[in-house]
Amino acid sequence: MSTALAIAGVTQVLRDLLNDRFVNQNVAGQIGQSVTVSTMPPDKVVQQNGVEVTQLNLFMRQVTPNLGWRNEGMPSRDGAGRTRLSNPPLALNLHYLISAYGAADLHAEILLGHAMQLLHENPVVPREAIRIALQPPPDQAGTLPPWLRALRDSGLQDQIEQLRITPEFLSTEDMSKFWTSTLAHYRPSAAYEVSVVLIQAEDPKPNPLPVLVRQLQVLPGLVPTVPTLTAIVPKDKQNVVELEAQATLEGFALDGAPLEVVLTNDRFEIEETLPATLSGPKLLFTIPAARAADFPAGIYRARARVQKPGEPAPRVTNDLALAVAPTISGLPVNVPRVGGTASFTLNFVPTARVGQAVRLVLGGSEFAPQPFSADTTSLSFVIPDAPVGNHLARLRIDGIDSPIINPALSPPVFLNRRINIT
Repeated sequence: MSTALAIAGVTQVLRDLLNDRFVNQNVAGQIGQSVTVSTMPPDKVVQQNGVEVTQLNLFMRQVTPNLGWRNEGMPSRDGAGRTRLSNPPLALNLHYLISAYGAADLHAEILLGHAMQLLHENPVVPREAIRIALQPPPDQAGTLPPWLRALRDSGLQDQIEQLRITPEFLSTEDMSKFWTSTLAHYRPSAAYEVSVVLIQAEDPKPNPLPVLVRQLQVLPGLVPTVPTLTAIVPKDKQNVVELEAQATLEGFALDGAPLEVVLTNDRFEIEETLPATLSGPKLLFTIPAARAADFPAGIYRARARVQKPGEPAPRVTNDLALAVAPTISGLPVNVPRVGGTASFTLNFVPTARVGQAVRLVLGGSEFAPQPFSADTTSLSFVIPDAPVGNHLARLRIDGIDSPIINPALSPPVFLNRRINIT
């Protein structure tokens, strides 16, 4: 595959082919003066002393994705965007406009005719022509500009697809819009498409070992025979998991030893492992408060890792979503107002990290903490005109609220997690 230099490489190859055509056909002798091939935008074509110069301008006017290669290969990253899975190529079609400029009568027509005949007779660019155009002669290598010397490493001549040149039809309206938008005067022109340019990264990617034996074992029944999670049940039927509160993983084929739970937080690039115990067909695990700094409040992906008897490697289940919520310690608490302002400090777990959105919800009102510049388990609040009353208190970190309801009771009741402002 080619590198990012391939786009410039294609332009240089076309310019080299056109230059060779003008030399081999003695076009300079036909028109009585030298001919150049430029690759500038139409509004920047060089003119000498305001007099138009006989030249051919090759302008890449547009780049579009190649539809045939667009969905080739697997995505480059996993769903979390962290792990590289493959290096799919960037497949592009390049669209060119060839414009002829003439210093005298019929000069432009002569140049355009030679250019169109060349591209008609070479619908596929030979690899050798690419190699010659991008590999400067040894005696000239030191005199060429750095950008031109760099094109030798584009890999364009070695990509799996050859370059194909196809004429394009641009309507009168399209041509009018093009020349108007470039603020240039119209010149005789012809449009072409060059495809396909394949740009591919060379970053390392996973390469799994080949499978030695494929065996299919058909067993009757609808129950999965591989470790599978079906639900995560927090303590007391909560919808979030708190530190030191035992949670349950439900599923199938979760027996084995050792048993582990892997929690992954994509935002902070966290992947932590916790021990689990087997209770019948279920797994039990707890996030210890001693590891509060390792598990900030937020959304996690939870999976079980099960080591089956007689198997050389553990099996990993599917992922399920899990919300880790903050827990305020020391509630209920009384807070007096001084001059109408309530000032207090709340301690909580897990650690709030810099960049997380933190709010305290008292009843139906929301309040921001004092700014913090380091990870912390303690935040100060200063609330002017604080509402008097015994308020249910929820600490909200990145949209996850600390629980204030006990849904295990029937009917559910509020937990005594209150801040009484007097």
